[in-house]
Amino acid sequence: MPPKTKILLVDDHPLVCEWLRNLIQQEPDLEVCGQADNPREALGLIGTLTPEVVVTDIMLDGGSGLELIKDMKAIYPQVIALVLSMHDETLYAERSMRAGAAGYIMKREATNKVLDGIRTVVGGGFFYSDTVNAFLAQKIVQGKTVRPTSVEALSDRELEVFRLLGQGMNTRQISEQMNISFKTVHAYCARIKEKLNFANINELVFHAFQWHESQGKS
Repeated sequence: MPPKTKILLVDDHPLVCEWLRNLIQQEPDLEVCGQADNPREALGLIGTLTPEVVVTDIMLDGGSGLELIKDMKAIYPQVIALVLSMHDETLYAERSMRAGAAGYIMKREATNKVLDGIRTVVGGGFFYSDTVNAFLAQKIVQGKTVRPTSVEALSDRELEVFRLLGQGMNTRQISEQMNISFKTVHAYCARIKEKLNFANINELVFHAFQWHESQGKS
């Protein structure tokens, strides 16, 4: 009997990890070798548990799933990354792909989609929804004539700062959450204001809150 594919779960929601573990452990060809709730712990476990696949959320305790994927692909390029998230795939799927993920699945999808996604990326394929594929195809067809709008213009780190501002965090709390300096947070805020044409920090925070509310407070 061939060895099972080892999977590391990275999510800061215990119930999600429990659901995923129970789902995967029922499969004869898959097994969960460990779980983590933050990027630092995840990188350490990848080194010791040697999983073939890391299934990660976008937003994690003390960091970002996108940054985890970038770091993981730099250190462990052979490990496959698959994103499982509740966040808008039209905003985050392309960012995940650029970071090095082989697929993106919305948490609201049926359980068979999760298993199909894992098996597809293990087999060397890519797993993105029809919505994402159509969205990316449209961008390719339109090419550089279309400028990014709103938050699409932000880098991954800028978007993370914008999201945390929308959650009501101040700059000091954001520096602790993202493990970056207070000065760096201010630099990100300045770039966000410039890219989104906000006059001052109050306008930035106001629009960040509105955007976060429109995302369903996720």
